[in-house]
Amino acid sequence: MTMDDLDAEISYLMEQLEGEPGDSHEIFFRLHQILETFRAEGMPVPENLEKMEQALDRQFKKDAGK
Repeated sequence: MTMDDLDAEISYLMEQLEGEPGDSHEIFFRLHQILETFRAEGMPVPENLEKMEQALDRQFKKDAGK
């Protein structure tokens, strides 16, 4: 995946999060895939996206514990 592809995917995910609520699990899954690509290629992970990934992960674990 090229950097342009990653940028486009991140932009799309941000629009999804800001717009109509959609499936947050799907958004989390796609965000996680993108960040894993960053990590695998040795690129720095944007802090705000890493925090978003962690927040969604915590929320899903909390919801699963109900």
